[in-house]
Amino acid sequence: MNGSFRSNSLTLSRYLATPAGRTGPLPGLILCHGFPIGPIDARQSAGTFPELIDRAANELGWVAMTFNFRGCGTSEGDFSLQGWVDDLRAAIDHLIEVASPSSIWLVGTSTGGSIATCVAADDPRVKGAALLSPRADFDDWAAQPRRFLEHAREIGAIRTPGFPRNFDDWAREFRRFRPVDASRRFAPRPLLVLHGDDDESVPTADARQLVEAHGGAELRLINGAGHRLRHDPRAVAVLLGWLDRQRVLASD
Repeated sequence: MNGSFRSNSLTLSRYLATPAGRTGPLPGLILCHGFPIGPIDARQSAGTFPELIDRAANELGWVAMTFNFRGCGTSEGDFSLQGWVDDLRAAIDHLIEVASPSSIWLVGTSTGGSIATCVAADDPRVKGAALLSPRADFDDWAAQPRRFLEHAREIGAIRTPGFPRNFDDWAREFRRFRPVDASRRFAPRPLLVLHGDDDESVPTADARQLVEAHGGAELRLINGAGHRLRHDPRAVAVLLGWLDRQRVLASD
């Protein structure tokens, strides 16, 4: 990571890339990682994302940024859904402050895509979004919040002893934020939903729910692909092609 910004009282790490040799306002892109799968993933969350950010900047002409949500990578803090929403809002403010983009677009993988939907729905600065393997809700976490809390501790997304101070408030956030409802509010802004048809973590039904709620979203199912679409070159090609089209439309 090549920098940082503040979210509430926390310092979050980020990686920012700007295209060489381009002048004038550029569209801005923020890439959001998902919830870590295991302890190594929690420490290395978004570890391969700078490569994708560089491609978006250098090949497509975006000013592009990725960052670590609280509890992941070298960012401070402990995981909470409200906290991640706050972090993405702070990331948008930070990109605007340091790069003055002409518009903001969000890309998110898994939980990061779901968070992006929730934030984008209520922020008119966000002009479009692309979601990779997103979940339509957090009902499975809400059904067994204590088990999920222990899991988050085990993988290192929650590090502070005694966190959260109020367990009930922390758990209620899993019902409060509903990506499928946010997708409806996000319309008619452009939305791309990419999902592997062999996803072992999030069923394709979630993708279809988000697309149906939006009413005009583009759904692309990747044949034989699993959950981690960031590592599937077909999915990355679809994503970069879509972003290139949006950049052209944004500059019209």
